[in-house]
Amino acid sequence: MTRHYELLFVLKPTLVDEEVQARITFLKETLEKNGAEISAFQNMGTRKLAYKIEKFERGYYGVFYFTAPSLAIGEVERNIRINEDFIKFMSVKYENQKELRHWNKIVEKCNKQVTTTQPVDAPVQETEASPEA
Repeated sequence: MTRHYELLFVLKPTLVDEEVQARITFLKETLEKNGAEISAFQNMGTRKLAYKIEKFERGYYGVFYFTAPSLAIGEVERNIRINEDFIKFMSVKYENQKELRHWNKIVEKCNKQVTTTQPVDAPVQETEASPEA
């Protein structure tokens, strides 16, 4: 049975654009190899962290929205934990109808933004974002 998920991750700010894009592609491929169907990706760019993590004050944020069997989450989380470029991550499972409606709205919004900005495979451009995180 497939479930709806959100995977937020924070990468080290010291990575160059090519390395950031390689990590995003790595996550995408890991998810797809384990049966996930990616619905949207949100590129949040480099932002200030709420608190220092491993002596970093900033980090590159990205979010995947996808449907997958439960086993896919375990595998992608294992891969994130053994890769030192990821300084933080969080996966969220959406279960009830209210949560699923919210998930669908987010995916729809992200997909509208992608059509006006850049696709997932495009080079990542660092943007200065408001410190919401």
